[in-house]
Amino acid sequence: MTALREQYLAAMGIPVWQLRSRSDDDHPVSPIDDLDWQALRERVSGCRLCGLHGGRTQTVFGVGDPDADLLIVGEAPGAEEDRRGEPFVGRAGQLLDAMLDAIDLTRGQVYIANILKCRPPNNRDPQREESGACTPYLERQIALLQPKVILALGRIAAQWLLQSDSPIGRLRGRELSFGKPAVPLIASYHPAYLLRSPAAKAKSWEDLRLVRQILRAAS
Repeated sequence: MTALREQYLAAMGIPVWQLRSRSDDDHPVSPIDDLDWQALRERVSGCRLCGLHGGRTQTVFGVGDPDADLLIVGEAPGAEEDRRGEPFVGRAGQLLDAMLDAIDLTRGQVYIANILKCRPPNNRDPQREESGACTPYLERQIALLQPKVILALGRIAAQWLLQSDSPIGRLRGRELSFGKPAVPLIASYHPAYLLRSPAAKAKSWEDLRLVRQILRAAS
């Protein structure tokens, strides 16, 4: 278990759980820190650590290049994502594709994931225990990916990754960091918000330019 995850769970008052050995043999369950991409996907697919598993069509693990320099993190799957098993689809996904094209990237050149791997009912905000249960999976994705920059889209994703209660308007527009060793993190508006508030697209473009600047400096 990583120190960052322990910090998350302690802050939420959630007891630290340990993986137990199987009762029918002597082979222990593999710790998440040992899992490769395929094994991690299988672990997520069978996850029952919170109540969201009961209402899902399927888990939404993540998509993209497992060697990508840019990791995009959203909040949680919606209804269409739950049906298709892919994050950021529909109109918000189309806008995200256009945003990536603006900095000369495609969906296939980045990696896209969410804080939650299952859809909350009625697209409500994630509860802390749900985000806490999914955090080890995202941490392992980040460890496997080793991105050069993380783009957190939306208030909930940014606040959870940064463990902050500041509004997205105060978090965006500057380089922040996630984890140890620190990964540069840029917070910006969710594409769904931009569809409702087109005037915010100019600020979103500023954030994208900052992402591009960090990527170029790291190359």
